Amino acid sequence: MLKRLTTDTINTILIIGVILLVVEIVFFNGGLVFSLLFSGILMYIGWKNYAPLWRKVLFWVGLISLVFTIFSMIAVRFLLVAIIFLFVRNYFKSREKPEHITPEILDKHQEMPHQEPLLSQKIFGDQMTPDHSYEWQDINIHGGFGDRVVDLSQTVLPHDEAVISIRHLVGNLTIYIPYEIEVSIHHSALIGRASIFQYRKNKVLNQVLSYQTQDYRHVKPKVKIITSMVSGDLEVKRV
Repeated sequence: MLKRLTTDTINTILIIGVILLVVEIVFFNGGLVFSLLFSGILMYIGWKNYAPLWRKVLFWVGLISLVFTIFSMIAVRFLLVAIIFLFVRNYFKSREKPEHITPEILDKHQEMPHQEPLLSQKIFGDQMTPDHSYEWQDINIHGGFGDRVVDLSQTVLPHDEAVISIRHLVGNLTIYIPYEIEVSIHHSALIGRASIFQYRKNKVLNQVLSYQTQDYRHVKPKVKIITSMVSGDLEVKRV
């Protein structure tokens, strides 16, 4: 049943938890930080030299105090309710797949508009490359919250090596690669999943993944993809 808890759901839970924690500390329970710090100090002192009896007592007093402090937080209570609700919802409702829209290709004789960066630095919201023919530029961005989509089928890559570098916090990354393009992928994530052509990894937990097509070193054009994120899925597809 845990596999039904998608990365999008985890991202939602993380965002809700952070917001509730900040609200509780600022408006309701300013002494929470002190309680957590005090419990942590007791545990540290007890664990540093666990042999004497009094240090064992300090450690367990600190641990019990920490557990009670955490479960007394409004944020944690709401977070548990959110997890249960989202878990039940995903158990009974299969994930809806987004409709794929075929981009409209401009006439090759039509003048291209003024060139802008393909993707910009954006903290909130989704982004994707243009849904029409565009001139290629290497991508090197940081992102915050939202999905990113890069479609290489609407551009002509240089006869060398194109680079896509995306560092992201929370959200999914989707990259469409033409069949004739060789690919090298270096991906790291704290929480998420990865789907690279036929390769699937349903659990990426603080891991680094590397993938390279067979003729990448010898055939051009090719694209190097470097991605890193805190929580989200990576999906690389052929088109």
